[in-house]
Amino acid sequence: MAEEKKSRLYKLKPLSDRLPAVKKPEGHVHFRTKMLWVILILVLYFVMTNVFLYGLDQSQTVDLFAQYRAILAGASGSLMQLGIGPIVTASIIMQLFVGAQIIKLDLTNKEDKAVYQSVQKLLVIVMILVEAVPQVFGYLVPSTSFVGGLNNTFGADGLFSGENVARIIIILQLVIGSYIVFLMDEVVSKWGIGSGISLFIAAGVAQALVTGTINWEGSNPAEAISTSNPPAGTIPKTFYFIQNLSASQMVSGGYETILFQPPNPVVALIGTIAIFAFVAWIESVRIELPLAHGTARGARGRYPIKLIYASNIPVILMAALLANVQMITLLLYQNGWLKGIPLIGGNWMLGYYTAGSTSPEAGLAWYVSSPQGLYQWLLPLFNPGSYGYLAYDHGSFQILMHVLVFFGIMVIGSILFAKFWIMTTNMGPEAVAKQIESSGLQIPGFRRDPRVLKRVLERYIPVVTVISGFVVGALAAGADLIGTVGSASGTGVLLAVGIMIQLYEAIGREQMMEMHPVLRGFFGGE
Repeated sequence: MAEEKKSRLYKLKPLSDRLPAVKKPEGHVHFRTKMLWVILILVLYFVMTNVFLYGLDQSQTVDLFAQYRAILAGASGSLMQLGIGPIVTASIIMQLFVGAQIIKLDLTNKEDKAVYQSVQKLLVIVMILVEAVPQVFGYLVPSTSFVGGLNNTFGADGLFSGENVARIIIILQLVIGSYIVFLMDEVVSKWGIGSGISLFIAAGVAQALVTGTINWEGSNPAEAISTSNPPAGTIPKTFYFIQNLSASQMVSGGYETILFQPPNPVVALIGTIAIFAFVAWIESVRIELPLAHGTARGARGRYPIKLIYASNIPVILMAALLANVQMITLLLYQNGWLKGIPLIGGNWMLGYYTAGSTSPEAGLAWYVSSPQGLYQWLLPLFNPGSYGYLAYDHGSFQILMHVLVFFGIMVIGSILFAKFWIMTTNMGPEAVAKQIESSGLQIPGFRRDPRVLKRVLERYIPVVTVISGFVVGALAAGADLIGTVGSASGTGVLLAVGIMIQLYEAIGREQMMEMHPVLRGFFGGE
């Protein structure tokens, strides 16, 4: 590639290459070693979710991403406060810029691909600061004892007052914790199996589902269990009401509480099980192209093009995008400095929030936010007199528009991200054709030529990519509308099921490559 044709991002590579990174293994990593790394990283993830930020006042912490907590694989007030948010946001920006040709990089070229990954690492650092600083200077409050101790050292006033130093220390902890998450993702991707981001999402969602189903503590742990403070888990809650309410009380309100009202109603548990079953089925739907070896007669195989060809990545990217929309609109509406910006600052049409709440109640942010279950939209739609408050007293037309706008945004956004993802991960027709050709395979009845393979694959991959984005977007939106247990969100459950199935298949491929090393080249192994 001529020097003048190279992207300007090459100038950033020397800087980004100096950042700490995980070295790629030089040879083949044995299956047992890969599984060991996956388990160790998973244990470290759970440890980090329980390591709370030093100097933070947990009682005054406001979780900006509460609605998307399971999807972003984080834990409020811990080193995992930001979760995978900065990593995914950086990926969104890079994909959009490459897809729109703002960044001139050919991702089928090894040098350009290396620059892309290197600069994305630098962008992750930027996004960590972009997400950490507004939270610390608005919603993550240092404890008075921590600030008081620093005041004795730095003074109570000035730029480097005890309070400002306390906030800087918390920001540094968030930066270190988030970058460790990024390195953990690299360890899994290079030394383990699958993706670290996917692994963290599945772990967080699984924890939320188990807790939401069997948690026997009260909805408010500080109070005794009663009919007004029942057990939080679906199963204990159901048994508690059946045992402690009479038949007339169950008819007058008990069944309604068990079936529909939070926390963790029975409908949400049924919806969760239905999502599990449907996603497990749809993950198995695929088109299989017959393949034959060009020189070894009788050696045949199939190349599967799954209906969920772009996997669940488009939904992860959409969830992160909507989480950032919510964070930005909240800051613009409530932050003392940002709400003074002309036109957009303090503008309720972008997003209206009441004091102390992180959920939008009106404006653009409300229309693109996810309704968390039937009780937030279906009950207010059919009985606004009794349940209108659950939809912030919006009219039936507004509630219906909220559902349609959210569903449409998820579907359209997932289709676009599916296209970008296929392009940036060498899963397009041309890259797959080269991969099949290099492994010595060909489609029976067609000449062994990457251009011929490309034309055949172009009949399937672009169409399946669009269908894949549509299906995962519609499934995620539909699952959110039905609701799930444990505040995992429908999107989170969809992701967790798909991730676990893909991890199972990846483990199967790794075992097969371990037994048959000749298959490593076809599957992209070393």
